[in-house]
Formats: sequence, structure tokens, C-alpha cells
Amino acid sequence: MEKQNIGIVGLGVMGHMLALNMESKGFSVAGFDLDEKKVNDIAQKEIGKNIVVTSSMKNFLDSLQTPRRILLMVPAGAPVDAVINDLKPHLVKGDVLIDGGNSFFKDTERRGKDLENVGIRYIGTGVSGGEEGALKGPCIMPGGQSSAYRLVKPILTKIAAHVGTNACCTYIGPGAAGHFVKMVHNGIEYGDMQTICEAYDLLKRALNLSPEELQATFSEWNQGPLNSYLMEITADILGKYDPDTKKPLVDVILDAAGQKGTGKWTAQIALDLGVAAPTLAMAVEARILSAFKKERLAASEILEGSPKKFKGKKAYFIRQVHHALYMSKIACYAQGFGIMREASKEYGWDLKFHQIAQIWKGGCIIRAKMLEQIKRAFKKQPDLPNLMVAPYFSKRLAKLQRSLRYVVRTAAELGIPVLAFGSSLAYYDSYRSKVLPANLLQAQRDYFGAHTYKRVDKEGTFHTIWKE
Repeated sequence: MEKQNIGIVGLGVMGHMLALNMESKGFSVAGFDLDEKKVNDIAQKEIGKNIVVTSSMKNFLDSLQTPRRILLMVPAGAPVDAVINDLKPHLVKGDVLIDGGNSFFKDTERRGKDLENVGIRYIGTGVSGGEEGALKGPCIMPGGQSSAYRLVKPILTKIAAHVGTNACCTYIGPGAAGHFVKMVHNGIEYGDMQTICEAYDLLKRALNLSPEELQATFSEWNQGPLNSYLMEITADILGKYDPDTKKPLVDVILDAAGQKGTGKWTAQIALDLGVAAPTLAMAVEARILSAFKKERLAASEILEGSPKKFKGKKAYFIRQVHHALYMSKIACYAQGFGIMREASKEYGWDLKFHQIAQIWKGGCIIRAKMLEQIKRAFKKQPDLPNLMVAPYFSKRLAKLQRSLRYVVRTAAELGIPVLAFGSSLAYYDSYRSKVLPANLLQAQRDYFGAHTYKRVDKEGTFHTIWKE
């Protein structure tokens, strides 16, 4: 009996869609899931396709070509370890396991080392694009042993999204590099989503734009430099009406955001690496604040806000919010690539940032027109210290910063919260400042803890007795 090219463990939505994607590209697929009903449903639904599914681990493993290539599509955390432990006794040297979930990169590092000790190859790969991407072409970010990647490259590059002739899949680097880059992708996604939401909130609350005006505005913005998948779906969302209430659907959705952890991980790791990423961190904080709905409702009856109403010109303000959103988007990418830059040095991954920007151009959630210029910036200067100082972006920031200042100031006067916009402006101003008040901070640290300080006029480390 002819063996299947690749196996998938976990036949949920993503696993099922990836199986269909692979089969449509000419690969034979074996699927395994403990849920017999799920297995039977897929078996009936996919009759005639080169996909065999089973709830028997033995039958699944026996059906695969050697060396076996097995993609794990199970929830991150303990389920991944459980599946690996179940598979491990039945695998042989040279077999390849691929974790396609949103695993924490340190878990991936640990698993890779454990499996390498017994000769099993391991790949941690980020897969972005959701259900539609999994079926039609996701962005794939694999990391691990290069020998393992060579065995799965023909499949991964063929099922990935393509921009022109370029597959949105490339070898990211050794160890957990792939899952780290996917984590940062999600951190940028958090920031991008929050800045879009703040732009929407400003237009709605300050200008009282109608649902039709909001939808038209975001549709128009998506035709220019802000063009992106997230802008596209925002315009779609704003044009959708609830069939029951006849109201815009977005207006009947509870304003309490959920999160799965990758944005929080990004903010935490940025702190660990000593990288400033305030916009991405504030996007996480905004979601946390939103979850306190009952407290916010109570506080709204107690805490006073600004009595001011917007009195400017509508068209002018809309244009300024567009520019503020553009600048904040640049800040999100600058902070994300800054985190990856330091991680690459810390873990010895030698990340190729122009390649990462290239594969993010298609399939993934943060795909955007801007990524072409990001790719060019890192292609021209691989050691670029910060995306904001690249000529293309620094020239635009010189003009955009005036708009962001105006929007943040106006939001403050009206009492409309803009955590991400405000953080983006502070990030820009801090990074461009020749002098920051950290001199006073160092003096304070030395005063109460004898932590010492350095001077601007002479070499060495100093300590002062501040009070006799």
C-alpha cells in the first residue's frame, strides 16, 4: 500500500484546512485525532480526496512514508507535550515533528533539545492566516534544524501563500526562531489592531460619524499607504448590520476584548531583552482594561471626564487621524523588529529581517503594503538599528509626527483614551531625544541605594555621598 507524504495530528479547523490545502497541492495526507466523531465526519466529507484519517495511532504511523513528517495542530502548552510523549516511543531516528501551533518559544527550545537527544528532528513553525489562510495559503515561519526544514520545505513552500513568485515561507533560523518570530508577529498584530480601534473611536466619539461614514472612511484609507488586511476587514466589519436589531453589528458587540497570550508574551520578552516596545505593551494593557466592563460602568458614574466637544473641521481631523494611524503603524513594526533584532543577538539566530518582511507580505494577519518598504530598508541595511531611522520612514515621520501630536492632544482635551497613539508618540520622542531625564533617575538610584553612575565629562564609575 502506498504511503502518505505527511501526517497531521489534530483535525480541528486548522488541521482540517491544512490537510485540504496539502491535498489540493498534490500531497497525500494522513490525519489522526482521538475524537472518533471528528474522524468519521472528515472521512465522509472528504471522500475521493487523497486524505486518510484515523483515531488509531498505530494505523496513522504505519500509513506514513519514512522518514515520517508529522505536523502537530493541537493547542499550545500541555497538549503539545502530551502528544509528543505519545508519539515519541513509536518514532525512529530521522523522523520529523512539526509544531504548527502558537507555542511559547522557550517550550519549543526545550522540546527540540529533548527530541534531538534521541535523534528525532523538530521544527517549531508559526502559521498565520486563520482558517482561510490555512486552506488557501498561510504565512509559514519554520525554525529548527536546517536538515529537518529541507525535508518539509517542498510541502511548506507549496501550501504557503504566494506574493508574485515568492512563497510566504522561509527558514527563519535554528532552535525556536520560528515560534519567536510568530510571537512577535502577533505582538505587532496587537498593536496594529489597537491603533485602528483608537482611530475608529476618535472618529466616532469626536466627530459622531455615521456608520456609513465610518465604513467609507476606512475603505478609502485602505486604498493608500495604510492598505493592509486588518484595514480591509475593518471596513468590512463596519459595513455589517445585525439582522435582529438592524444596528451596525459592531455596536452590539460587547466591548471586552479577549486574548490568547502571544501579545502578552511579546511585551514580557521585550522587557527581558531590554527593548522598548510601549505601543505593543499598551495594546495588551488596553485589552486588559476593556475586560473590566462592570468596573468601568460604575466608574463612569463617579469619575469626571472632559466637558469639551470637538469644534474643528471634520475633513481636517479625519486626515490627521489617518496620518496618526500611519505613524503609529510604523512604530508597531519598528518595535517588533527591534525585539527580533535583540533576540537574534541574544540567541544566535542570525535572523534575516528582509526575508521576514517578505514572507509577511502575504497570508498572515499583519500583511500590509508597508512591508515592501520595510523589506527594502533591511535589504539595504541589514544592521539597521531602528526602522524609524531608515530614510524612507524618517522622511515620512518628519511630517506624520505633527499629525500624531495634534491627534493625541485633541484626544486628551476630549477625554478619549488613546493608549497606543500616545505610546507611539512618546516612543518616537524618546528615541529621537539627545538627552533624557535618566540622569536624575541615576542620581536618585545612587542616593538611596549607592548604585553609582557614570559622568558625561570623564570615564569611570562614580558614587556620591548626597547628604552628610
